Amino acid sequence: MANRALYTGSFDPMTNGHLDVITRASKLFDELVIGVIVNPSKKPLFTREERVDMLKEVTRDLPNVTVDSFEGLLADYVNRNNFNVVVRGLRATSDFEYEIQMAQMNARLFNKGIESVFLMTSPKYSFISSSMIKEVVSLNGCVDGLVPERILNEIKAKYAK
Repeated sequence: MANRALYTGSFDPMTNGHLDVITRASKLFDELVIGVIVNPSKKPLFTREERVDMLKEVTRDLPNVTVDSFEGLLADYVNRNNFNVVVRGLRATSDFEYEIQMAQMNARLFNKGIESVFLMTSPKYSFISSSMIKEVVSLNGCVDGLVPERILNEIKAKYAK
């Protein structure tokens, strides 16, 4: 059986911390799908299509990585699409507290045999969050080296409008 993994997030915007987890996870699994979560209660900076397109471009050199998007319950998407692993990135202990609760709830909702796997983000990116990136760029601050160049240009373009 192939190891088919899913790494989810809103990726609004994607950061180098996300890319670090994606790159490392792509080496651990036969197939890695990046699932862009659409949360109707949030007002994202980028549309679903923009986020998917940016992720596809940034990960185009990773042959076993594809990008998709979905709404609704993670467990429903995982069960429908025959994943056997869900990858989650951790930056700090506060992430762990939230993620362990989610993993335990998902364990009840996932089909039998689906596991949650946690990867620690590289320490050089452990302080980065998408919210922080948006705030710093909106105030004309420098986030060079914290997001992929293509995405940095897109963020700046959004705030230039």
